[in-house]
Amino acid sequence: MAHTSNLAGFIIDCHTDDLNAAADFWARALRMEKIVLPAEEGERYIRLKDPNLPLHIEVQKVEHDSRVHLDIETDDIDAEVLRLEALGATKVRYVHTWCVMQAPTGQRFCVVRKKSA
Repeated sequence: MAHTSNLAGFIIDCHTDDLNAAADFWARALRMEKIVLPAEEGERYIRLKDPNLPLHIEVQKVEHDSRVHLDIETDDIDAEVLRLEALGATKVRYVHTWCVMQAPTGQRFCVVRKKSA
């Protein structure tokens, strides 16, 4: 059986020392609820939630330049990485349980594990 994949959501990468202020801006700009995540995860990510949108949207504190990237979720990361490489994407690096990739057009994106329903 072939693996499945789909758009999971968008991550707003912010090169900032004040993740909370960055998330406040984006929550207000997008009219979304800000959800602080627990423990260590909350030091790097704040979730934004719109009850009318099924997409996963987070504000992430990063060391690189600020940008927006998308996540593709899949039930088989290795198979999806191979499929995307065949389309012209390149693997940048594996991080924890996901893979950072780059499209042939230069944009970075992540291949992440599908969240259980």
